Amino acid sequence: MIRKTLCRAGAVGAALFAAAPAFAQEAAEAAAAVPNPGNNAWMMTATVLVLMMILPGLALFYGGLTRQKNMLSTMTQVGATAALAMLIWVMWGYSLAFGDTTYEGTLGLFISGGSYFLAGTDAASTAATFTDEVISKYVFISFQMTFAAITAALILGATAERMKFSALMAFVPIWLTIVYFPIAHMVWAGGGLLFEDGALDFAGGTVVHINAGISGLVLAYLLGKRRGYPAEPMPPHSMTLTMVGTGLLWVGWFGFNAGSALEADGFAGLAMINTFVATAAAALTWMVVERLAGHKGSALGFCSGVIAGLVAVTPAAGNSGPFGAILLGIVSSVVCYLAVAKAKAKFGYDDSLDAFGIHGVGGIVGAIGTAIVYQPFLGGPGDGSTALGAQLGIQTFSVVVTIAWAALGTLIAGLIVKALIGLRVSEEAEVDGLDISEHGERAYN
Repeated sequence: MIRKTLCRAGAVGAALFAAAPAFAQEAAEAAAAVPNPGNNAWMMTATVLVLMMILPGLALFYGGLTRQKNMLSTMTQVGATAALAMLIWVMWGYSLAFGDTTYEGTLGLFISGGSYFLAGTDAASTAATFTDEVISKYVFISFQMTFAAITAALILGATAERMKFSALMAFVPIWLTIVYFPIAHMVWAGGGLLFEDGALDFAGGTVVHINAGISGLVLAYLLGKRRGYPAEPMPPHSMTLTMVGTGLLWVGWFGFNAGSALEADGFAGLAMINTFVATAAAALTWMVVERLAGHKGSALGFCSGVIAGLVAVTPAAGNSGPFGAILLGIVSSVVCYLAVAKAKAKFGYDDSLDAFGIHGVGGIVGAIGTAIVYQPFLGGPGDGSTALGAQLGIQTFSVVVTIAWAALGTLIAGLIVKALIGLRVSEEAEVDGLDISEHGERAYN
């Protein structure tokens, strides 16, 4: 009896010994699913940096570019748009873009679901990165939330000084739902149309900048030109505030670009240096082009060049070497200058603060140019497995899809709001300025 018991014990011990590696592997996998505190800390920092891009960065940048009588209304629209986008994001936006439920077939190419009101998410939930690491899901949700907020706010550069505040608050939920969330899913979510196609968009050239720029252009056409434009001079009322806003945007953009690595790793470092050098090259290039065009190199030109470089390097931030990023910044600055100084006058649209001319055009340059700077012959991180021509085709397709989706969706959203409550303030309100007519306040007393 004792012998049989010992034999049984030995068999059990052998079985446990044999199963030990499996148990160890499972334990290791469980350990790997715990967020790295360093990555979490970096992503929380990056998220706050993107918030700084909106308030105060974009609010001051746009506010300084408007006339004095519209300063507060512009800043208020930026802030209120961002706040509304944040609430919508946690209610249904995150679910549509990155939800836990993936749909089969065509629907899954454009949206996801199952995570409405962040259902199923708690402090222990994690989100995948681009390696075996994970970060806290609440951190990922918050980071992506700021992207939705700033994209909606960027549109306001094309509509400044004439859009009703109530119309804006009605437009934003519709636009986010039918335009932003599906495009974010298509580009960044597994199973998304452009993600599966192999499109490269590190931090939002298509999702943020082309999307906002095209949407702003469509909405500007729906609104019509500002009273007195282009005959009446409408210079920025405070280049000082615009310069401050530009600086805050540049600093905050490191959260935007380097944060899109989702980890504090080498690709975050690559995105960081690219965000420095592409922007520096673009800022100086714009001033040089001004001189070549017979003008003085201006503070406004410097600020415009900074934004053009930041926009262009966004999709390429982790998909380019530093010298490719410099090249991209130079090209973007030249093309955006031509869009702002020549094309706008030629086609007669009133893109008030050049949201389309810089974000839309710069985003297109950056998205398509990423195919080139990604290649190893320019020092990019690509391994050459996708030929340049093939990647150019993929990038161009992603740009075309984004333009078409943003234009059609914005047209639908704009026409709905126009039919329900109207888009534009009255002529009297526009003459008085939106600060007083819409908010009952003045920026300066």
